[in-house]
Amino acid sequence: MSKKSLVIAIYAHQPYIWHKEDDFLSQNEILYSAISETYLPLLNMFSNLEADGVPFKLMMCFSPSLCALLSDPTVQICYINWLDKVIALGEEEVKRYGEDDPRRALAEEQLRQAKQNKHDFEETYQQDLLSKFSYYAKKGNIELMATAATNCYLPMYVDLPQAVQAQVEVGLMSHRYYFDTAPEGFWLPYMGYTPGLESIIRPYGFFYTILDAHGLLFGSPVPMKGIFSPARCFNSLAVFARDNAAAAGFDDNPELYALKGEYRNQNRDIGFESPLEHLEGFLNKENARLPTGYKYWANETDSIYNAAKAFASVSDDADTFLDMKAKKLSQVSEELDNTDVSSVCCFEASFFGQKWYEGIAWLESVFRKAAERDDIKLAQCSELLENKFSLQKITPFNSAASGTGYAEDMIDHSNDWMIRYVRKAVERMIDLTTRFPSDSGLKERSLNLAAKEVLLAQSGDWPEMVKKQDFDAYASNRFRESVGAFTTVYDSLGSNSISTEWLTNMERQHKIFSWINYRAFSAKH
Repeated sequence: MSKKSLVIAIYAHQPYIWHKEDDFLSQNEILYSAISETYLPLLNMFSNLEADGVPFKLMMCFSPSLCALLSDPTVQICYINWLDKVIALGEEEVKRYGEDDPRRALAEEQLRQAKQNKHDFEETYQQDLLSKFSYYAKKGNIELMATAATNCYLPMYVDLPQAVQAQVEVGLMSHRYYFDTAPEGFWLPYMGYTPGLESIIRPYGFFYTILDAHGLLFGSPVPMKGIFSPARCFNSLAVFARDNAAAAGFDDNPELYALKGEYRNQNRDIGFESPLEHLEGFLNKENARLPTGYKYWANETDSIYNAAKAFASVSDDADTFLDMKAKKLSQVSEELDNTDVSSVCCFEASFFGQKWYEGIAWLESVFRKAAERDDIKLAQCSELLENKFSLQKITPFNSAASGTGYAEDMIDHSNDWMIRYVRKAVERMIDLTTRFPSDSGLKERSLNLAAKEVLLAQSGDWPEMVKKQDFDAYASNRFRESVGAFTTVYDSLGSNSISTEWLTNMERQHKIFSWINYRAFSAKH
């Protein structure tokens, strides 16, 4: 009997945004909400499944910038301080509503959750979330993938192979630094692929990656099993395709479930709707409005959120998802003479909890129900590559999970000025590794800083934020800061003089990649 396998892959990423200030910055809240609404609930869900003896499998990828933030002691302390503000605000919210007001019960529950988050973060996980994810990886529940150093859209630099090598190499070093494992899979940021990338990825010991569906379907020759089986490139790097039925609005698309009327509206928060005097003590001195976590409305227009009704719907949506996936895989297997088939479903971590409040509960329900079924089984990509050399050999097509599938939205009139500066910085960084192949001391520190700033400047987060006008001024300044820091090092090395004080301050300002070796940008022979 053929195997019908379901792979769930989650990409966890946060832009490297962190500033220790006397006052809370709105940008820092991006990470705080992610910890409270996604990463803590995920770990608690894993713990519940483990306690009940429910087997579960999934794929996860943690970007180096997220790992650097979660492991920073200063970030951890400031997150706890932020939770104290959330708790204080919640206590005032509870007082604000009468006993008969349904918002009071919602405020009480959300206050309880904030207190639970603080307890879990401080006591249960000892402020170290990564080690707990690593624990489940070592148990085999999670298969961890590595990714590029800074969420860089790699096809943009394929003509500068040293730049892509540096992103892959530093990303791999980061993975080993935080998880102490040798990953088999490499997550392409934005699922951005162009022919030639496999020649850079495979030599670092990676066995597979995941592409957008049309990257496989438009490959040459056309894959005989479509997106329901991996194929391989000429150098045997296996390529899976994500099952993005979402584009056609099928019933096996969780993104459609999240829009149902009974689920909580994540876009309506008292941080944007309540009078400023009600938010006193939570907002910063500029009274910049930002999410608080206190949300009272359902997706259905002007309807108060009913938690019991919403979570009752979660189980039905989990059944629908698994039924539709099992039916699709059964039909495909039958068409392919009963061969093994698989479906790879990819999600951003923020979808669970942050974008879809009930998403964590839905995922837990999927794991529990899948464990009881025989028609579909959860799997990890490495398990589907037992006979990888028998896979069909193809050349995948240019593709991305952005824009209409070709990342044309990565550059427009709002952010196209960035690319010429970062590419020039990359070219100069490559040149520096040739001019200074084996330096040490202050020069090596300077070169390491230059490499770090170039990697940060390559991040796709900055042009994406500018295009979406999401903290666009901040993103522009951060990009200029990294390019400017690199240029300072470049000019200083040319004149053989650099300020030790400036260098030390820059190293402290961006703590990410403290172990970096600038030779990652050197040519590989």
